[in-house]
Amino acid sequence: MKITIGSDHRGYDLKTKIIQKFQDIEFLDVGTNSKGRVDYPVYADKVCQNILQKEAELGILICGSGVGVSIAANRFKKIYAGLCWNSEVAQSAREHDNINVLVLPADFVDSENAFSIIQTWLDAKFKGGVYQDRLNMID
Repeated sequence: MKITIGSDHRGYDLKTKIIQKFQDIEFLDVGTNSKGRVDYPVYADKVCQNILQKEAELGILICGSGVGVSIAANRFKKIYAGLCWNSEVAQSAREHDNINVLVLPADFVDSENAFSIIQTWLDAKFKGGVYQDRLNMID
């Protein structure tokens, strides 16, 4: 599986830890590559483009609150970005909303919680049916 991953400066440390933890996943890291101030929409765009161009199956975005990158990512048709702060939300978001971009709030989740959120998201399966009908309404 290939996952595209990006963050702003506030999410840089968490992004680095995620890549180190999940060594069985091929990550396409679009940056940022330091703690220097950057603008999150740039990285949201890169992650979404990688998914839409089928260079990766899924994406992870990280910023301080998670809200900014969520807004930026959800502007793309066929991108379903969900802000998840615990495993229960991640499971529900995948099963019911088929999120293909997991958004993490670096200022509000520690790395161990983030690892659990990611694993739960990856293990969950989209239920389809009425949930797909709702996504069709969005698109």
